[in-house]
Amino acid sequence: MDDITPLETEIRRRITAAGPMPVGEFMTLCLTNHTHGYYTTHDPLGERGDFVTSPEISQMFGELIGLWMAAVWKKMGEPSNIRIVELGPGRGTMMNDALRAAKVMPAFRDAAVLHLVEISPVLQGEQEKTLEQLPVPMFWHAALREVPEGPIIVVANEFFDALPINQAVKTGDGWHERRIEIDADGNLAFAPAPEPITHFERLLPPAVRRAPVDAIYEWRPDTVAMELGRRLANDGGAALVVDYGHVESAPGDTLQAVGKHAYVDPLTAPGTIDLTAHVDFQALAKAVEAMGAVSYGPLEQADFLRRLGIEARASALKAKAAPAVAADIDIALSRLTGHGRTGMGTLFKVAAYAHPKLGTPPGFE
Repeated sequence: MDDITPLETEIRRRITAAGPMPVGEFMTLCLTNHTHGYYTTHDPLGERGDFVTSPEISQMFGELIGLWMAAVWKKMGEPSNIRIVELGPGRGTMMNDALRAAKVMPAFRDAAVLHLVEISPVLQGEQEKTLEQLPVPMFWHAALREVPEGPIIVVANEFFDALPINQAVKTGDGWHERRIEIDADGNLAFAPAPEPITHFERLLPPAVRRAPVDAIYEWRPDTVAMELGRRLANDGGAALVVDYGHVESAPGDTLQAVGKHAYVDPLTAPGTIDLTAHVDFQALAKAVEAMGAVSYGPLEQADFLRRLGIEARASALKAKAAPAVAADIDIALSRLTGHGRTGMGTLFKVAAYAHPKLGTPPGFE
């Protein structure tokens, strides 16, 4: 027990005092605890971090997102003050590439005001350094609801997968909340609550109701998704969500932990590893649409990027590059659009959400 993290000490204290802890509460503490949370104390990105995201792989990703935003702004009627919002901006790499590419439409950059939704002081500092040369006003917020009302374009790359999930386990007498306890050996362990969740099955999609015993079902609170839908429906605009997940609601345990680019036990070293779970795109669309917005997709990331012209962009970059750099561009293109264990093209999905009068967003025609 001498090597447990400070956050694990706090988690054990809470379990001892109040009983087993729901998975959602555990995940929230691990990621966002003010003193010891993973996102509030770490820079998780890059080769020296725990994982690499699409914007860190190649500038092409952010550039295409920038052109997508500019095209959406045109469809919106070119509002003079457009709130460009990024949820979970990482180091600011994607937005830096996006707004650099958007300089081909100067009127769009002149209209843009950047709003970055970030809870990590560490990452906010990185974003400030990355974006300091951009000729656009920029502001930071702790939540989407803090962004001023008005026409809005939202982008979120690998944001929703990091929002805490709840889990339930199916048994012979119903669905039981999955929680974390201290087992007989003194270790943190998963365990179902003794009593089933009342009337839980009535709320489940039909495919989940038919799940076998021992199946696990995950769901996230709809707070962020509903706020996104409300903003789009009330103020006009569109949102683009890029994340890994499943198209339809289904049972399955997707909670995973990553440390130093390798998968680890989610209950190991709380506060020092990244916890995520797959995005349920069907549930996300349902929450957004409940507030009056319209959903499109999801598409596979490879399909979406090809529709936006990533192959032509790669060719243009290679034409001006040294052979070694051209080879790196090919590797990045393959990783962003490829299949298999190292490819992100099929695992990652892209969905758009928009005001009903906007029409179909670019890439979803």
